[in-house]
Amino acid sequence: MKYTIPYIIALAFIVGSCNQPVKQESTTQEAVPSGPRVAVPAFNADSAYESCRIQLAFGPRVPNTAAHQKCADYLISKMKSYTKDVIVQKGQVYAYDKTPLKFQNIIASWKPETNNRILLCAHWDSRPFADHDPDPMKRKMPVDAANDGASGVGVLIEVARQLSLQNPTIGVDLILFDVEDYGPPQDVTMENSDQYWGQGAQYWANNPHKSDYSAKYGILLDMVGAKNATFLMEGVSLEYATDIVKLVWSAGNRIGYSSYFLYEKGGYITDDHVPINKIMNIPTIDIIHLDKNSESGFYPYWHTTGDTFDKLDKNTLKVVGQTVLTVIYEEK
Repeated sequence: MKYTIPYIIALAFIVGSCNQPVKQESTTQEAVPSGPRVAVPAFNADSAYESCRIQLAFGPRVPNTAAHQKCADYLISKMKSYTKDVIVQKGQVYAYDKTPLKFQNIIASWKPETNNRILLCAHWDSRPFADHDPDPMKRKMPVDAANDGASGVGVLIEVARQLSLQNPTIGVDLILFDVEDYGPPQDVTMENSDQYWGQGAQYWANNPHKSDYSAKYGILLDMVGAKNATFLMEGVSLEYATDIVKLVWSAGNRIGYSSYFLYEKGGYITDDHVPINKIMNIPTIDIIHLDKNSESGFYPYWHTTGDTFDKLDKNTLKVVGQTVLTVIYEEK
């Protein structure tokens, strides 16, 4: 994923572009009642952490590699252990340099018979080059992608396990998108470069696994595992799904995570939620670590060889996973 508008510019643009601008709400416990409203299963951070470790043990999950296929086999097997309704959407797209890329979108569903559903998603592939590494000699090396990919998938694997143990009242679709992070490196300038990011999600949005598919809303997880992560209200999310941003941020604050889910606006991000919003018309938000103080605007090890397993934090995985479970099980 990448920024489409610099952070400071995005702040001004968001205020004018959102149908319902988000006010600076209090995040104190006095202003926000604590605790979930219904019985919500407890998210197991150890389980999510282990799922992240297993993904990274395959090596960088770059499309067209053996590690990529082995990880796909693992993810498909895990999803099938939690639901009988699993679809693997296979195809081929082309990278910015015309390299053909074989991909697999992995789709798991609960209560597929109901039209009252929500969508959860993350990307499982790894960036093929560490083009933002501080060491120029490492910029053509693939990225382990611990936070930028594996963390969101690890959270969703644990969410899937919980869904298998306690049925939600609504239908849930969980999609692990492929070929999200094969956009052009920073030293390549080209027109329409956004089309080469999030290609698995673009393909699914144009070719959904069900021809009449719809959902009330969607939640994308990206870079959700770093220590002391800050989740700002991302621009595209605010433009297309203001109410869902409010819903999720309110849930996170209400159950005690106000230091993570900040009532602050962030920049616009080119990520998997963009085609879901623009093509499928499903209001979808991006829970993503944004850092106003870093040069990139992202998690400090974004698209570097430093995005390794030791950067993951169980507490952050717990924060995001428990918030998502709260939203799911409170939904009617």
